[in-house]
Amino acid sequence: MDMVIKTGDKLPSAIVTTMTSEGPSQIDLRDLVAGKKVVLFAVPGAFTPTCHAHHLPGFIANAEALKAKGVDMIGCISVNDVFVLDAWARQSGVDGEISFLADGNGDFTRAIGMQMDASAFGMGERSKRYAMIVDDGTVQAMFEEQAPSQAVESGAENILAALG
Repeated sequence: MDMVIKTGDKLPSAIVTTMTSEGPSQIDLRDLVAGKKVVLFAVPGAFTPTCHAHHLPGFIANAEALKAKGVDMIGCISVNDVFVLDAWARQSGVDGEISFLADGNGDFTRAIGMQMDASAFGMGERSKRYAMIVDDGTVQAMFEEQAPSQAVESGAENILAALG
């Protein structure tokens, strides 16, 4: 079993996929966050009820406030393919404020010990709902939801408060 990531840990090397104007592009998440202050939040699935109605909208609404607190990038990670995440971003009107990072095979999610079995819902292995504040690849704070149907601990308002 992989270790669960915690405050003070470095992010592991893991490939995520983003959608660009030229199509899907793969990048090592560790390279993407190098030298930046980043808020990463993970959702069990694009378009799923809590993710779509509560978690993502909070980050959209608070994107400017987060950036005003020194956050260089807000990233949404999901064990979905890049095409689904791109459709979700477009449908949600995100307009570049949030980077959608597809962890299609769950490699990053497993590497940090945040996987959950959602087979009972027909979704297979997915990510737990969490958020983290990362500075130059090191986890500064970690917020894990105890119930996947909640977006309180990992919600944008809580992250904003944690940033001071």
